[in-house]
Amino acid sequence: MGLDDFFKGNIVMGLAVGIGVAVVAPVLIPVVASVVKPLTKGAIKGGLIIYDKSMEIAAEIGEVVEDIFAEAKSELSESLEHAAESVKNPAGNG
Repeated sequence: MGLDDFFKGNIVMGLAVGIGVAVVAPVLIPVVASVVKPLTKGAIKGGLIIYDKSMEIAAEIGEVVEDIFAEAKSELSESLEHAAESVKNPAGNG
């Protein structure tokens, strides 16, 4: 005996439940909304905070990567310059 059988078997019971829901819903919905709304706002605020922090972290990581890239490029340039100088002026021909 499922819920469908309960409502199909007795039309008076089905009407009574329907009327009861129609009477209680206007009272119950504001109560539920007053509880759910702050929870929803809190979840949204938490999401915004996490988003802002992740954007800050991503920016910091980007700066670190740019610094490492610039250092590597500088070191590579110095290595190439030293290699070019050693080709032009071998150590034995001073």
